[in-house]
Amino acid sequence: MVKPNHGTALITGASTGIGAIYADRLARRGHDLILVARNQEKLEALARKLREETGRIVEVAAADLGRKDDLARIETLLKTDERIGVLVNNAGVGATAPLLSADVDEMEAMITLNVTALTRLTYAAAPGFVSRGGGTIINIASIVAIGPEVLNGVYGGSKAFVLALTQSLHHELADKGVRVQAVLPGATATDFWDIAGTPIHYLPGEIVMMATDMVDASLVGLDMGELVTIPSLPDAADWNAYEAARQILKPNLSHAQPADRYMARSVAA
Repeated sequence: MVKPNHGTALITGASTGIGAIYADRLARRGHDLILVARNQEKLEALARKLREETGRIVEVAAADLGRKDDLARIETLLKTDERIGVLVNNAGVGATAPLLSADVDEMEAMITLNVTALTRLTYAAAPGFVSRGGGTIINIASIVAIGPEVLNGVYGGSKAFVLALTQSLHHELADKGVRVQAVLPGATATDFWDIAGTPIHYLPGEIVMMATDMVDASLVGLDMGELVTIPSLPDAADWNAYEAARQILKPNLSHAQPADRYMARSVAA
């Protein structure tokens, strides 16, 4: 039985891994799809499979989001296609090499995809969602957003940006009917690790989650209304405590005078 149409979801990085699983799950929830990735052949194969299995309308848009012309094309699609009610910003790349061992041009390309492309797509989608009175933006970040020491620092910085952007969007758009969610996966069994430079078989098995489990948990988090979903975290109270500590800091982050401890050292010097 075909489920009611819940609008169209545009998913980036949709040809394999986490993006392809989001495509499957959202189609089975009743969404039509627009699948975005570089590999046209893989996109078409996935689209055929999902059409046959779910009966949904599945379109493909082959694009390299690291290229300005391709990115602009997807931005235009998000701005003009009023069927789109869900944006899954999944496309991204990682790195595991220490900063001093990393190629700076590759780091710049990472920033272009993980930060610039995600930002531009979000800005393309959000005004339409607001004007239509609803929409959902799911941003795939990483646990390195709050644990930047774990992997390459530029990668961690790019994902910290995704988390901060999502938190700011929630503050700005929640009362306009737009839901936002940042998903912070830990190590997940995809080809990410091979591309990033550390094949997954080098990781302890007890820290690696299956990608299907990660996406399913993240969608439960979305259904629960979570702003930040960390699929591996056993107790949500730990995140709540982390967030509460951040909120405690905020009133004292900007004052006209330095804190007393700095004034005392200045006088002593």
